[in-house]
Amino acid sequence: MTAISRVGVAARYSDLVIKDGVAYFSGYVPETTLGGSVTEQTKDILDQIAQSLTEIGSDKTRLLSATIWLADMATFDEMNAVWDAWVAPGHTPARACVEAKLADPDYALEIQVTAAL
Repeated sequence: MTAISRVGVAARYSDLVIKDGVAYFSGYVPETTLGGSVTEQTKDILDQIAQSLTEIGSDKTRLLSATIWLADMATFDEMNAVWDAWVAPGHTPARACVEAKLADPDYALEIQVTAAL
């Protein structure tokens, strides 16, 4: 049986769970751009994801899936402009994007990813 590794364990969730060479990340929300534009918040989140991938020895070419929750679907094109510039051509993950009420009204979006190591 393969071990399960958990990083950033809290009472309700772990920041990251690794099993069988796959990393399952919790959702990322803006840290430095809270209340900022969708463009700013998307860049903030994608920078966090890139850093987390680097820390586990992976990168954005190894993304398997992404789920994006937008507070307002009217910002879909704005978010996609940043996303499209960030993802590695030919290595785009399976992706879903939906509108949802987020935990903090200053969050414009949240992104969750799964990646191979």
